[in-house]
Amino acid sequence: MLKIHELREIIRLIDQSSIQEFELENEGSKVTIRKPGHSTVQVVEQPASVQVVQTAPAAPITEQPVVQEKKEEVAPQPVVTAQVQAQEEEQLHKIVSPMVGTFYSKPEPGAPTYVQPGDKINANTIVCIVEAMKLFNEIEAEVSGEIVKVLVQDGQLVEYGQPLFLVKP
Repeated sequence: MLKIHELREIIRLIDQSSIQEFELENEGSKVTIRKPGHSTVQVVEQPASVQVVQTAPAAPITEQPVVQEKKEEVAPQPVVTAQVQAQEEEQLHKIVSPMVGTFYSKPEPGAPTYVQPGDKINANTIVCIVEAMKLFNEIEAEVSGEIVKVLVQDGQLVEYGQPLFLVKP
């Protein structure tokens, strides 16, 4: 059976990590910890079949077996999944970098940016500069529409073919 300080240390380590579920079997005991927004700790000893359920990782754990059940009702919240976002982005045109270099959103420091989300553009609109080998290359939109999202930050290194902007045609 695990000692209480060992169990506390396991809970602390799991709480600080990105692990969502942890299971340990040791000398006839089984410990299961799950973290879907709150942690649940179950200690099951095979011969005595005792369960300890803890709903808050910071609560003190007593040495005596305690059976404690707390059910929390969580109201369902609307969640935009990655799949829905990917489908929406597929309908948008991507302005990509034609070369490897450094992305600049404005012609010079202190000047206003070429484009921002919500701006209307046409095919000849300059949307940014990509610096490659000390040459500053102005990048044109090549599509008419509205800028939906800027995908890179000013001064960021970009790769050939990397999407820079999403445009709603």
